[in-house]
Amino acid sequence: MSDEIVGADASPTSGMPEPERAKAAPEEDRGQRALREIVSGDIGVSVLAFVLALVIGGLLIAFTNPEVTAAAHYFFAKPMDTITAAWNAVWDAYAAMFRGAVYNGQADTFQKAIRPLTETMTVATPLIIAALGVAVGFRAGLFNIGAQGQIILGATVGGYIGFAYSLPAGIHLLLALLGGILGGAIWAGIAGVLKARTGAHEVIVTIMLNYVALYLLAYLLTTDKFTRAGSNQPTSPGVKETAQLPLLLGDWSRLHAGFIVAILASIFVWWLMTRSVLGFRFRAVGSNPHASRTSGIGIPTTIVLVMVVSGALAGLAGGVHILGTEHQLTGGIAGSLGFDAITVALLGRSRPLGIFFAGLLYGGLNVGGRVMEAATGTPIDIVLVIQALVVLFIAAPPLVRAIFRLPTPRAAVAKGAAA
Repeated sequence: MSDEIVGADASPTSGMPEPERAKAAPEEDRGQRALREIVSGDIGVSVLAFVLALVIGGLLIAFTNPEVTAAAHYFFAKPMDTITAAWNAVWDAYAAMFRGAVYNGQADTFQKAIRPLTETMTVATPLIIAALGVAVGFRAGLFNIGAQGQIILGATVGGYIGFAYSLPAGIHLLLALLGGILGGAIWAGIAGVLKARTGAHEVIVTIMLNYVALYLLAYLLTTDKFTRAGSNQPTSPGVKETAQLPLLLGDWSRLHAGFIVAILASIFVWWLMTRSVLGFRFRAVGSNPHASRTSGIGIPTTIVLVMVVSGALAGLAGGVHILGTEHQLTGGIAGSLGFDAITVALLGRSRPLGIFFAGLLYGGLNVGGRVMEAATGTPIDIVLVIQALVVLFIAAPPLVRAIFRLPTPRAAVAKGAAA
């Protein structure tokens, strides 16, 4: 019986040592294994999650299109009319989204053609920086929901330095950005200290601090120092030109130097989390706090540092946002940046490179969605549904693998076997 089993499973390379067996494996087999690992890994699952969200979004576009609905009334008489109308509705909607987010082939000049891409980069800039801050918390086992409040504080402090003082150009901009970093770091540090000292859950504390930051800004906009002279509206004076982030491509595009800041922030977080001792402590505490404590890592101090670094990046995002595009404080200065940053961090798997491209993707959906609505009448809510579906599928990799019948990665199999 055992001989039959061995014979059934035998291969030309069975019985060889592992290195020799790897050398003897055909090139095609190794290529197929590599492709399988890529497709079934984190990157492949993320891409397929986005594709799946687009497919479901396309179905929603088709079902809500008036022409498709009208053709569906006589579907059994002329089914191709319904199918053609659905295809045209989805194609026109996504083509308009592409023109609005990446490249407008209908434009008469090159600048107008690539302006959608520059707008996507502009919108993505604060998202990327804030998501990097959220990801630092994720990697350390902390769920920082307070990026919204930290962005508000960063924008408030950075904006105040920008419009309240008159300084030389380079120094003024640098101090305003540092003010944004300091504002976010202090705001997140409050939650870190409460977590470290009292055990208060960071999710609850940061959510509450979001509201405190929101109403603090609302109050400040009623004071003389934060109100534009001669205006009854709750808006601050404009940021002085010496504190504004310079435009990268001229007046025809809103893309500013904050995009370079986002690139530098991505490199910094990569270095911090993979090459520095502090980043090792962050990851160790996130992986196993008990083992970290046993090895001599101070858990309370590390928690505070994690929240400070996370908040500093979110505050930098707020500073870049006001100094780059907004140029004045309003009650809705942060919009939904902080909560969108959580989505981008999840979509990017809390890795700097993934977050960078996820931020561009998210920014493109926001920018292209507005053009899609204006050009085709498709509700922009479809874009929100697509974003939500992407997060849903990213959060459930087994579901994506089951839909596309992907194999489970070897690392996950080995982990399950060890458990």
